[in-house]
Amino acid sequence: VFTISLAIVGLTVVTVSLGLMALGTDPSLAVVLAGIATATAPAATTDVIRQSGIKNDFTRTVEGVVAVDDAWGLLAFSLCVSFATSVTGATEMSSLPVVREIGGAILLGVMIGLPGAFLTGHIGGGEPLEVEALALVFLTAGLALWAEVSFLIAGMTAGAVIVNMAAHHDRAFHEIEHIQWPFMVLFFLLAGALLHMDALRAVGLIGLAYMALRVVARIAGGWVGARIGDAPVQERSLYGIALLPQAGVAVGMALIAASALPDYADQIIALTIGTTIAFELVGPVLTLWAVRRSETV
Repeated sequence: VFTISLAIVGLTVVTVSLGLMALGTDPSLAVVLAGIATATAPAATTDVIRQSGIKNDFTRTVEGVVAVDDAWGLLAFSLCVSFATSVTGATEMSSLPVVREIGGAILLGVMIGLPGAFLTGHIGGGEPLEVEALALVFLTAGLALWAEVSFLIAGMTAGAVIVNMAAHHDRAFHEIEHIQWPFMVLFFLLAGALLHMDALRAVGLIGLAYMALRVVARIAGGWVGARIGDAPVQERSLYGIALLPQAGVAVGMALIAASALPDYADQIIALTIGTTIAFELVGPVLTLWAVRRSETV
C-alpha cells in the first residue's frame, strides 16, 4: 500500500511538472499543478468498489492506497506551493515555513484528535453526536487558519487520530455524512463562481496535456509501486487506472494555490475545475473496469 501510494504521488509530481515545463508552462504554475494532480477521490473510488460487489486482494489494496494517497498528496502539494511562492518572490526560499505549516498542522490535528477520540468514545449509542462532530470540524479549521497552517492536513490528521483511537468512531463520521451535502454544494458553487470561461478556453492545450500526463504518471507509478511491493504481475498495470478519479480535494488545493499565487489564480481554477469534472466523469468508469479486470487476470 505505502509503496504504491508513494510511487504514484512521486511520479505524478515529477512527470506532470516536467511535462508541463517542457511545453513552455511557467515553472511555478507547472509545479503547483503537479501538486494538485496528486489528489484523488476516496469516496468515489470506494463507492465503485462497494457497488461492484467484488472483494479480493486487489480491491483491498486499492482501498488502502486511496486511504493514504491524499495524505502524501497534501504533503507534496504543500511543498510544491512553497517552492512556487519562493520562485515568484512571494516568500523567501526557506524550508522553515514548510516545516512550520506541515508540522504545525499535524501537531494541531493530533491535539484536537486525541480529546475528540476520547469524547466520541465515551458517548453511548443513541446519544446525540452531531453537534460534537461539527464542533471538531469547525474547531480544527478555525485554529488552522488562525495558526496559519494547512487546514487540510490538520483535518486529515485529526480524522486519522479519531478513527484509530475512538471506541465509537463510526458514529462520529456518520453524523458528518448526514449533513455534508449542503456544505459540499456550497463549496462547489463558490468554486464554480470563480471560474472564468475565457481562462478555461485559454488553458485548453495545457489542460489536455495535464490530463494526459496525470494518466500516464499514475499508471506508471502504480506499476512501479506494485512491482516494488511484489504485487501480482497481472495486477500491476491496474492500480493506476483504478486511482484516476479526482474530486473535491483537488478543488480545495486549487483554491489554496490560487490564493498563494494570485497571478495564476484564473488559470489554476479554470484548469483544475475543468479537468476535475472530466476525471470525475471518466475516472469511476475506469475504476470499475480495473476492478472487474482484476477478477479475470
